[in-house]
Amino acid sequence: MTDLDAICDVHARARATYYEGHLPAEAYSGPEELERQRVGTRRAIAERDHTVLCAIRGDHVVGFAVVGARFEGDKLVHFHIDPEVWRTGTGTALHQACVGVWQDAKLGTARLEVFAPNARARAFYVRQGWAEDGREGDHVTMLLRVPAQSSPSGD
Repeated sequence: MTDLDAICDVHARARATYYEGHLPAEAYSGPEELERQRVGTRRAIAERDHTVLCAIRGDHVVGFAVVGARFEGDKLVHFHIDPEVWRTGTGTALHQACVGVWQDAKLGTARLEVFAPNARARAFYVRQGWAEDGREGDHVTMLLRVPAQSSPSGD
């Protein structure tokens, strides 16, 4: 995968911003953890039932999402934006593409998990229409009621 390195770099930079101060650096940026993350990301991307979306600026990957769209309540497996492009609309555009995948699959709901102390990401998801739906350990689960796909004629 030619973009795997770029995707993993975005993932590592994004994770460092929300884990810093909450976990020891080795737990999110140590060599063993970065390799574990790379293997897990490669596995998620290779999953045939997942759709992988990338946000590109120039010729650089600046965000990516791994979307499940097989069954009701399937997950947004990964959603990471390079911190250098936060607040530029990149995340919103990538999220809209995720919603399009769920709409095409005719799903009514989607789920995700977000690190509970990551208030910035949780606020982003709320702005996109997600609602908190519980907790699993140190993560908040969120639910999105996927909006109906509008018809091309505007009906």
